[in-house]
Amino acid sequence: MKEKNDNVVWRLLRCNISVTQLAGYALAGLTGLTILLTALQLYRDVTHAREHDDTLISRDYLIISKKVSGGLTSLFSGGNSTVFSDAEIEEISSQPWARKVGSFTASDFNVAASVELGGRGMSTYLFFESIPDEFFDVRPSGWDFDPERDNTVPIVLSKDYLSLYNFGFAASRGLPQISESTISLLPLKVSVSGRGRQQWLNARIVGFSSRLNTIAVPEGFMKWANENFADTPSEGPSRLIIEADAKGDPGVESFLRSHGYEAAGDGAVSGKANYVMSLTTGVVGAIGIVISALSLFILLLSIWLLLQKNSEKIHLLLLLGYTPSAVARYYYMIVAGVNCVVLIGALIVTAIVQQWWATPLQAIGASPASLVPTLLIGLGLMTLVTAINMISIRHKIISRYFQS
Repeated sequence: MKEKNDNVVWRLLRCNISVTQLAGYALAGLTGLTILLTALQLYRDVTHAREHDDTLISRDYLIISKKVSGGLTSLFSGGNSTVFSDAEIEEISSQPWARKVGSFTASDFNVAASVELGGRGMSTYLFFESIPDEFFDVRPSGWDFDPERDNTVPIVLSKDYLSLYNFGFAASRGLPQISESTISLLPLKVSVSGRGRQQWLNARIVGFSSRLNTIAVPEGFMKWANENFADTPSEGPSRLIIEADAKGDPGVESFLRSHGYEAAGDGAVSGKANYVMSLTTGVVGAIGIVISALSLFILLLSIWLLLQKNSEKIHLLLLLGYTPSAVARYYYMIVAGVNCVVLIGALIVTAIVQQWWATPLQAIGASPASLVPTLLIGLGLMTLVTAINMISIRHKIISRYFQS
Protein backbone atom coordinates (compact mmCIF):
# COMPACT_ATOMS: atom_id res chain seq x y z
CA MET A 1 0.00 0.00 0.00
CA LYS A 2 2.84 2.34 0.92
CA GLU A 3 4.55 1.70 -2.44
CA LYS A 4 1.32 2.50 -4.26
CA ASN A 5 0.95 5.74 -2.32
CA ASP A 6 4.54 6.64 -3.09
CA ASN A 7 3.93 6.15 -6.80
CA VAL A 8 0.85 8.34 -6.63
CA VAL A 9 2.76 11.09 -4.82
CA TRP A 10 5.64 10.85 -7.29
CA ARG A 11 3.29 11.17 -10.29
CA LEU A 12 1.61 14.09 -8.59
CA LEU A 13 4.80 16.04 -7.90
CA ARG A 14 6.63 15.39 -11.14
CA CYS A 15 3.95 16.91 -13.34
CA ASN A 16 5.54 20.35 -13.36
CA ILE A 17 9.18 19.23 -13.68
CA SER A 18 10.92 21.18 -16.45
CA VAL A 19 13.27 18.86 -18.29
CA THR A 20 14.72 21.85 -20.13
CA GLN A 21 15.70 23.61 -16.90
CA LEU A 22 17.25 20.45 -15.45
CA ALA A 23 19.12 19.83 -18.71
CA GLY A 24 20.40 23.42 -18.63
CA TYR A 25 21.67 22.92 -15.09
CA ALA A 26 23.27 19.59 -15.99
CA LEU A 27 25.06 21.12 -18.99
CA ALA A 28 26.30 24.12 -16.98
CA GLY A 29 27.33 21.92 -14.07
CA LEU A 30 29.10 19.47 -16.37
CA THR A 31 31.00 22.32 -18.06
CA GLY A 32 32.07 23.97 -14.80
CA LEU A 33 33.08 20.78 -13.01
CA THR A 34 34.94 19.47 -16.07
CA ILE A 35 36.96 22.68 -16.39
CA LEU A 36 37.78 22.61 -12.67
CA LEU A 37 38.79 18.93 -12.55
CA THR A 38 40.73 19.08 -15.82
CA ALA A 39 42.76 22.08 -14.63
CA LEU A 40 43.45 20.33 -11.34
CA GLN A 41 44.52 17.10 -13.04
CA LEU A 42 46.79 18.93 -15.50
CA TYR A 43 48.53 20.72 -12.64
CA ARG A 44 48.94 17.45 -10.72
CA ASP A 45 50.31 15.62 -13.78
CA VAL A 46 52.89 18.30 -14.59
CA THR A 47 53.94 18.61 -10.94
CA HIS A 48 54.12 14.82 -10.59
CA ALA A 49 56.37 14.55 -13.65
CA ARG A 50 58.68 17.30 -12.36
CA GLU A 51 58.95 15.91 -8.84
CA HIS A 52 59.57 12.31 -9.87
CA ASP A 53 62.50 13.37 -12.02
CA ASP A 54 64.44 13.17 -8.76
CA THR A 55 63.30 10.67 -6.13
CA LEU A 56 65.70 11.98 -3.48
CA ILE A 57 64.73 15.65 -3.45
CA SER A 58 61.34 16.47 -4.93
CA ARG A 59 60.15 19.43 -2.88
CA ASP A 60 60.45 23.01 -4.08
CA TYR A 61 64.00 24.07 -3.44
CA LEU A 62 66.59 26.66 -4.41
CA ILE A 63 70.34 26.37 -4.26
CA ILE A 64 71.89 29.82 -4.10
CA SER A 65 75.38 31.26 -3.99
CA LYS A 66 76.98 34.66 -4.24
CA LYS A 67 78.12 35.94 -7.60
CA VAL A 68 81.85 35.85 -8.18
CA SER A 69 83.07 39.24 -9.39
CA GLY A 70 86.36 40.94 -10.13
CA GLY A 71 88.90 41.04 -12.94
CA LEU A 72 92.43 39.69 -13.25
CA THR A 73 93.56 41.49 -10.11
CA SER A 74 91.06 39.46 -8.07
CA LEU A 75 93.04 36.33 -8.91
CA PHE A 76 95.83 37.60 -6.66
CA SER A 77 93.89 39.71 -4.18
CA GLY A 78 91.30 37.07 -3.40
CA GLY A 79 88.29 38.93 -4.90
CA ASN A 80 85.01 39.26 -3.09
CA SER A 81 83.95 36.89 -0.34
CA THR A 82 81.46 34.24 -1.44
CA VAL A 83 80.80 33.02 2.11
CA PHE A 84 77.40 33.59 3.69
CA SER A 85 77.53 35.20 7.12
CA ASP A 86 75.19 34.26 9.96
CA ALA A 87 73.35 37.57 9.50
CA GLU A 88 72.81 36.89 5.79
CA ILE A 89 71.51 33.39 6.51
CA GLU A 90 69.17 34.79 9.14
CA GLU A 91 67.88 37.39 6.66
CA ILE A 92 67.17 34.71 4.07
CA SER A 93 65.43 32.54 6.67
CA SER A 94 63.14 35.43 7.57
CA GLN A 95 61.78 35.77 4.03
CA PRO A 96 58.12 34.74 3.70
CA TRP A 97 58.89 32.31 0.87
CA ALA A 98 61.71 30.51 2.74
CA ARG A 99 60.37 27.57 4.72
CA LYS A 100 63.73 26.17 5.68
CA VAL A 101 67.38 27.07 4.99
CA GLY A 102 70.31 24.65 5.09
CA SER A 103 74.01 25.06 4.44
CA PHE A 104 76.28 23.10 2.15
CA THR A 105 79.29 21.88 4.10
CA ALA A 106 82.37 21.58 1.89
CA SER A 107 85.28 19.22 2.40
CA ASP A 108 88.28 21.06 3.87
CA PHE A 109 90.57 18.10 3.14
CA ASN A 110 92.01 16.46 0.03
CA VAL A 111 89.89 13.83 -1.70
CA ALA A 112 90.92 11.36 -4.38
CA ALA A 113 89.11 8.35 -5.79
CA SER A 114 90.19 5.32 -7.79
CA VAL A 115 88.26 2.62 -9.64
CA GLU A 116 88.97 -0.34 -11.92
CA LEU A 117 87.14 -0.25 -15.27
CA GLY A 118 87.64 -3.00 -17.82
CA GLY A 119 91.01 -3.94 -16.41
CA ARG A 120 92.18 -0.35 -16.49
CA GLY A 121 92.66 1.69 -13.36
CA MET A 122 91.51 5.27 -13.17
CA SER A 123 91.95 7.83 -10.42
CA THR A 124 90.99 11.45 -10.00
CA TYR A 125 90.81 14.23 -7.45
CA LEU A 126 87.33 14.94 -6.14
CA PHE A 127 85.47 17.18 -3.76
CA PHE A 128 82.71 16.36 -1.33
CA GLU A 129 79.79 18.37 0.01
CA SER A 130 77.02 17.55 2.44
CA ILE A 131 73.59 18.98 3.19
CA PRO A 132 71.31 18.36 6.17
CA ASP A 133 69.51 15.04 5.91
CA GLU A 134 66.14 16.77 6.35
CA PHE A 135 66.39 18.10 2.79
CA PHE A 136 66.18 14.57 1.39
CA ASP A 137 62.61 13.48 0.68
CA VAL A 138 63.83 9.89 0.59
CA ARG A 139 67.07 9.04 2.35
CA PRO A 140 69.24 6.77 0.19
CA SER A 141 69.76 3.22 1.37
CA GLY A 142 72.64 3.01 3.84
CA TRP A 143 72.88 6.80 4.15
CA ASP A 144 75.04 6.80 7.28
CA PHE A 145 78.68 6.55 8.23
CA ASP A 146 80.30 5.19 11.38
CA PRO A 147 84.13 5.05 11.32
CA GLU A 148 84.12 2.64 14.25
CA ARG A 149 81.73 0.16 12.63
CA ASP A 150 82.12 0.51 8.87
CA ASN A 151 84.51 2.57 6.75
CA THR A 152 82.31 2.59 3.64
CA VAL A 153 81.33 6.08 2.48
CA PRO A 154 77.89 6.37 0.77
CA ILE A 155 77.81 8.88 -2.09
CA VAL A 156 75.00 10.59 -3.99
CA LEU A 157 76.24 11.60 -7.44
CA SER A 158 74.88 14.24 -9.76
CA LYS A 159 73.35 12.73 -12.89
CA ASP A 160 75.13 15.42 -14.89
CA TYR A 161 78.51 14.07 -13.81
CA LEU A 162 77.65 10.59 -15.04
CA SER A 163 76.50 12.02 -18.37
CA LEU A 164 79.77 13.97 -18.72
CA TYR A 165 81.72 10.78 -18.16
CA ASN A 166 79.68 8.65 -20.57
CA PHE A 167 79.38 11.12 -23.44
CA GLY A 168 82.54 13.12 -22.93
CA PHE A 169 85.41 11.43 -21.18
CA ALA A 170 84.59 7.76 -21.88
CA ALA A 171 83.75 8.36 -25.54
CA SER A 172 87.04 10.17 -26.19
CA ARG A 173 89.25 7.71 -24.27
CA GLY A 174 87.70 4.45 -25.47
CA LEU A 175 86.46 3.57 -21.99
CA PRO A 176 83.20 1.66 -21.46
CA GLN A 177 80.06 3.67 -20.82
CA ILE A 178 78.26 2.76 -17.62
CA SER A 179 74.67 3.00 -16.42
CA GLU A 180 73.41 4.15 -13.05
CA SER A 181 72.80 0.59 -11.92
CA THR A 182 76.28 -0.51 -13.02
CA ILE A 183 78.21 2.31 -11.40
CA SER A 184 76.45 1.59 -8.12
CA LEU A 185 78.13 -1.83 -8.13
CA LEU A 186 81.66 -0.61 -8.87
CA PRO A 187 84.20 -1.01 -6.04
CA LEU A 188 85.36 2.54 -5.32
CA LYS A 189 88.28 3.56 -3.15
CA VAL A 190 88.43 7.03 -1.65
CA SER A 191 91.50 8.68 -0.19
CA VAL A 192 91.06 11.44 2.39
CA SER A 193 94.19 13.28 3.46
CA GLY A 194 95.35 16.32 5.38
CA ARG A 195 97.41 17.31 8.41
CA GLY A 196 100.10 14.94 7.20
CA ARG A 197 97.71 11.96 7.37
CA GLN A 198 96.05 9.81 4.72
CA GLN A 199 93.37 7.14 4.95
CA TRP A 200 91.81 4.96 2.28
CA LEU A 201 88.12 4.17 2.58
CA ASN A 202 85.67 2.06 0.63
CA ALA A 203 82.92 4.00 -1.11
CA ARG A 204 79.74 3.18 -2.98
CA ILE A 205 77.28 5.26 -4.97
CA VAL A 206 73.86 4.87 -3.37
CA GLY A 207 71.82 7.34 -5.41
CA PHE A 208 71.69 9.90 -8.19
CA SER A 209 70.20 13.37 -8.20
CA SER A 210 69.34 15.70 -11.03
CA ARG A 211 68.99 18.59 -8.58
CA LEU A 212 72.11 18.37 -6.46
CA ASN A 213 74.95 19.47 -8.72
CA THR A 214 77.61 18.04 -6.44
CA ILE A 215 79.08 14.88 -4.94
CA ALA A 216 77.13 14.53 -1.72
CA VAL A 217 78.12 12.53 1.36
CA PRO A 218 76.40 12.18 4.77
CA GLU A 219 76.83 14.95 7.30
CA GLY A 220 78.23 12.43 9.77
CA PHE A 221 81.11 11.56 7.44
CA MET A 222 81.79 15.20 6.60
CA LYS A 223 81.98 16.16 10.26
CA TRP A 224 84.32 13.25 11.06
CA ALA A 225 86.58 13.89 8.07
CA ASN A 226 86.83 17.65 8.64
CA GLU A 227 87.67 17.12 12.30
CA ASN A 228 90.44 14.63 11.48
CA PHE A 229 91.89 15.83 8.16
CA ALA A 230 91.02 19.51 7.61
CA ASP A 231 94.11 21.73 7.61
CA THR A 232 92.13 24.90 8.37
CA PRO A 233 88.54 25.33 9.58
CA SER A 234 85.98 26.45 7.04
CA GLU A 235 85.09 30.15 6.95
CA GLY A 236 81.42 29.32 6.42
CA PRO A 237 79.04 28.01 3.76
CA SER A 238 79.35 29.34 0.23
CA ARG A 239 76.13 27.68 -0.94
CA LEU A 240 72.71 27.41 0.69
CA ILE A 241 69.80 25.12 -0.04
CA ILE A 242 66.36 26.62 0.58
CA GLU A 243 63.06 24.82 0.78
CA ALA A 244 60.91 27.48 -0.85
CA ASP A 245 57.21 28.04 -0.38
CA ALA A 246 56.88 29.46 -3.91
CA LYS A 247 60.27 29.64 -5.59
CA GLY A 248 58.76 31.01 -8.80
CA ASP A 249 57.29 33.97 -6.93
CA PRO A 250 58.64 37.24 -8.42
CA GLY A 251 59.61 38.24 -4.87
CA VAL A 252 62.22 35.47 -4.82
CA GLU A 253 63.96 36.68 -7.97
CA SER A 254 63.79 40.29 -6.79
CA PHE A 255 65.42 39.37 -3.46
CA LEU A 256 68.21 37.37 -5.10
CA ARG A 257 68.95 40.11 -7.63
CA SER A 258 69.03 42.89 -5.05
CA HIS A 259 71.47 40.95 -2.85
CA GLY A 260 73.76 39.75 -5.62
CA TYR A 261 72.80 36.08 -5.20
CA GLU A 262 72.23 33.61 -8.00
CA ALA A 263 70.31 30.34 -8.18
CA ALA A 264 72.14 27.25 -9.37
CA GLY A 265 70.92 24.95 -12.12
CA ASP A 266 67.35 25.12 -13.38
CA GLY A 267 65.81 25.75 -9.99
CA ALA A 268 64.83 29.33 -10.79
CA VAL A 269 63.61 28.50 -14.31
CA SER A 270 61.51 25.52 -13.22
CA GLY A 271 60.27 27.61 -10.30
CA LYS A 272 59.00 30.32 -12.64
CA ALA A 273 57.34 27.70 -14.83
CA ASN A 274 55.74 26.14 -11.77
CA TYR A 275 54.56 29.55 -10.54
CA VAL A 276 53.04 30.41 -13.95
CA MET A 277 51.46 26.95 -14.02
CA SER A 278 49.96 27.56 -10.58
CA LEU A 279 48.55 30.94 -11.65
CA THR A 280 47.13 29.50 -14.87
CA THR A 281 45.57 26.59 -13.03
CA GLY A 282 44.14 28.97 -10.46
CA VAL A 283 42.57 31.18 -13.12
CA VAL A 284 41.13 28.23 -15.06
CA GLY A 285 39.95 26.61 -11.82
CA ALA A 286 38.30 29.87 -10.76
CA ILE A 287 36.41 29.97 -14.06
CA GLY A 288 35.25 26.42 -13.42
CA ILE A 289 34.14 27.34 -9.90
CA VAL A 290 32.19 30.36 -11.20
CA ILE A 291 30.43 28.25 -13.82
CA SER A 292 29.69 25.57 -11.22
CA ALA A 293 28.30 28.21 -8.84
CA LEU A 294 26.08 29.58 -11.59
CA SER A 295 24.84 26.08 -12.38
CA LEU A 296 24.09 25.58 -8.70
CA PHE A 297 22.05 28.78 -8.77
CA ILE A 298 20.21 27.53 -11.86
CA LEU A 299 19.32 24.27 -10.12
CA LEU A 300 18.17 26.06 -6.96
CA LEU A 301 16.07 28.41 -9.06
CA SER A 302 14.57 25.46 -10.96
CA ILE A 303 13.73 23.64 -7.73
CA TRP A 304 12.20 26.75 -6.19
CA LEU A 305 10.06 27.30 -9.27
CA LEU A 306 9.02 23.66 -9.17
CA LEU A 307 8.13 23.93 -5.50
CA GLN A 308 6.16 27.09 -6.23
CA LYS A 309 4.24 25.38 -9.02
CA ASN A 310 3.52 22.43 -6.73
CA SER A 311 2.69 24.64 -3.79
CA GLU A 312 -0.94 23.59 -3.61
CA LYS A 313 -0.09 19.92 -4.05
CA ILE A 314 2.55 20.08 -1.31
CA HIS A 315 0.06 21.85 0.94
CA LEU A 316 -2.48 19.10 0.28
CA LEU A 317 0.04 16.32 0.99
CA LEU A 318 1.01 17.96 4.26
CA LEU A 319 -2.65 18.18 5.26
CA LEU A 320 -3.04 14.48 4.45
CA GLY A 321 -0.35 13.66 7.02
CA TYR A 322 2.80 13.44 4.90
CA THR A 323 5.83 14.81 6.75
CA PRO A 324 8.06 17.48 5.17
CA SER A 325 10.86 14.89 4.93
CA ALA A 326 8.62 12.47 3.03
CA VAL A 327 7.61 15.15 0.54
CA ALA A 328 11.15 16.44 0.18
CA ARG A 329 12.48 12.96 -0.55
CA TYR A 330 11.20 13.07 -4.12
CA TYR A 331 13.03 16.32 -4.80
CA TYR A 332 16.13 14.88 -3.15
CA MET A 333 16.02 12.04 -5.68
CA ILE A 334 15.88 14.50 -8.57
CA VAL A 335 18.81 16.55 -7.28
CA ALA A 336 20.95 13.53 -6.40
CA GLY A 337 20.26 11.88 -9.76
CA VAL A 338 21.16 14.96 -11.80
CA ASN A 339 24.29 15.67 -9.75
CA CYS A 340 25.40 12.04 -10.07
CA VAL A 341 25.09 12.28 -13.86
CA VAL A 342 27.08 15.55 -13.82
CA LEU A 343 29.86 14.02 -11.70
CA ILE A 344 30.17 10.87 -13.80
CA GLY A 345 30.17 12.89 -17.01
CA ALA A 346 32.83 15.31 -15.73
CA LEU A 347 35.11 12.47 -14.61
CA ILE A 348 34.76 10.69 -17.95
CA VAL A 349 35.57 13.86 -19.89
CA THR A 350 38.54 14.61 -17.57
CA ALA A 351 39.92 11.10 -18.08
CA ILE A 352 39.59 11.44 -21.85
CA VAL A 353 41.20 14.88 -21.95
CA GLN A 354 44.08 13.66 -19.75
CA GLN A 355 45.12 11.29 -22.52
CA TRP A 356 45.92 14.29 -24.72
CA TRP A 357 48.89 15.25 -22.57
CA ALA A 358 49.64 11.80 -21.07
CA THR A 359 51.32 10.62 -24.28
CA PRO A 360 53.80 13.56 -24.47
CA LEU A 361 54.62 13.07 -20.78
CA GLN A 362 55.28 9.36 -21.29
CA ALA A 363 57.46 10.18 -24.31
CA ILE A 364 59.87 12.04 -22.00
CA GLY A 365 59.87 9.24 -19.44
CA ALA A 366 57.32 10.76 -17.05
CA SER A 367 54.03 9.28 -15.97
CA PRO A 368 50.78 11.15 -15.22
CA ALA A 369 49.48 11.33 -11.68
CA SER A 370 46.64 9.13 -10.45
CA LEU A 371 43.09 10.19 -11.18
CA VAL A 372 41.91 8.99 -7.77
CA PRO A 373 42.56 12.27 -5.86
CA THR A 374 40.79 14.23 -8.61
CA LEU A 375 37.89 11.79 -8.44
CA LEU A 376 37.66 12.24 -4.66
CA ILE A 377 37.76 16.04 -5.00
CA GLY A 378 34.99 15.94 -7.60
CA LEU A 379 32.97 13.61 -5.38
CA GLY A 380 33.47 15.94 -2.42
CA LEU A 381 32.40 19.00 -4.40
CA MET A 382 29.26 17.36 -5.77
CA THR A 383 28.42 16.01 -2.31
CA LEU A 384 28.66 19.56 -0.98
CA VAL A 385 26.51 20.92 -3.83
CA THR A 386 23.93 18.17 -3.28
CA ALA A 387 23.85 18.87 0.45
CA ILE A 388 23.26 22.58 -0.22
CA ASN A 389 20.45 21.70 -2.62
CA MET A 390 18.81 19.37 -0.12
CA ILE A 391 19.07 21.83 2.76
CA SER A 392 17.45 24.49 0.58
CA ILE A 393 14.64 22.14 -0.45
CA ARG A 394 13.98 21.03 3.11
CA HIS A 395 13.95 24.63 4.34
CA LYS A 396 11.45 25.58 1.61
CA ILE A 397 9.09 22.69 2.36
CA ILE A 398 9.32 23.15 6.14
CA SER A 399 8.43 26.82 5.74
CA ARG A 400 5.41 25.70 3.70
CA TYR A 401 4.52 23.19 6.42
CA PHE A 402 4.36 25.84 9.13
CA GLN A 403 2.31 28.05 6.85
CA SER A 404 -0.23 25.26 6.68
